[in-house]
Amino acid sequence: MIAIDTNLIVRYLTNDDREQAAKARALVDAFETFVSTSVLLETAWVLQSVYQFAPARVAEALAAFAGLPGVKLETPETAARALAWARGPLDFADALHLASAADCEAFVSFDKRLVEAAKALGGVEVRSP
Repeated sequence: MIAIDTNLIVRYLTNDDREQAAKARALVDAFETFVSTSVLLETAWVLQSVYQFAPARVAEALAAFAGLPGVKLETPETAARALAWARGPLDFADALHLASAADCEAFVSFDKRLVEAAKALGGVEVRSP
């Protein structure tokens, strides 16, 4: 198993550098590939901020990548929940933070938009301080 960095996933998904994209695809196709949660989060940030992907498109791209046969996520259940929520009212970062708090008493944030959107999803108690 190999672990890959954000830049390989970005090349794989965007094909913005054909030579690097081909190398990234070859690696992902040839090896069982580990993706840490931090790399997944950073990839979402890069796709949204640098490549101007809409939040739902980020979720779709990451879900497609995570669904490849040899890709193994660090926290697959948490990532799956976050990716599902990111197709709706939350961006992936907020969805991942919320999904990671599943075993906590509550998720607390000053972000009113996040609190309202998360309350509608259910599953984790969300509140403002």
